[in-house]
Amino acid sequence: MKANGSDRPVIRPLPAIDRARQVTDALAHYVEDARLQAGDRLPAERELMAALAVGRSTIREAIRHFQALGVIETRKGSGTYLLKPVSRETVHMPLSLDTTHLRDVLLQTLEVRRGIECEAGMVAARRRTAKDLIVIEEKLDEMERVHIAKGASGPEDLAFHLAVYDATHNPLFRQLLEQMRETFERFWDHPFDRQDFARRSFPFHRTLFNAIAAQDTEAARRETMKILDVVEEDIKEMSR
Repeated sequence: MKANGSDRPVIRPLPAIDRARQVTDALAHYVEDARLQAGDRLPAERELMAALAVGRSTIREAIRHFQALGVIETRKGSGTYLLKPVSRETVHMPLSLDTTHLRDVLLQTLEVRRGIECEAGMVAARRRTAKDLIVIEEKLDEMERVHIAKGASGPEDLAFHLAVYDATHNPLFRQLLEQMRETFERFWDHPFDRQDFARRSFPFHRTLFNAIAAQDTEAARRETMKILDVVEEDIKEMSR
């Protein structure tokens, strides 16, 4: 489009979402070029605003992208810190979920989880190291301890599954689940006001671990399906 009938083209301002994506890419470039490691502090908001010539809201939107990926954390009064290195190849896949109808959202995320988690269990069974098994079992032991003490588990269950994802040695599995973290965390705060939600799935976490330890991929897929089938049944039953 020409400006005022001249031959000079109009430079249109970037939509806010494009600016946020550019900031996200710029931060990934900075982390990689500066060789930052886990625990290192990122530049302050004001420094980023000045260097990138964008507003505070755009910086914060980019930060939220990385928080959703689980690669940075913001510590109140201290700053923003890297949890794990990122690079130009870091995947950005923000999810849009309407959590007004929690039952529907949970069933939607479960559809996605079924495919991802079954594959993750099989890949973890193939690739897990001795160190991975130690971490997974530690998370499982804690989950079992809390479950026995309280009759239910919450964040401990998520920690167990994240450890299984990490054992795949494919960061995409972890990143995809991190995208759904907000939904799960909100859910575990109020699981339909039922302490016995998904209790029947509890034993299958140990059998899933046993399958991964034995490097039995088919058993890992089968035990994962058992867990998710129970979760789906309980969501439908308790949300009626």
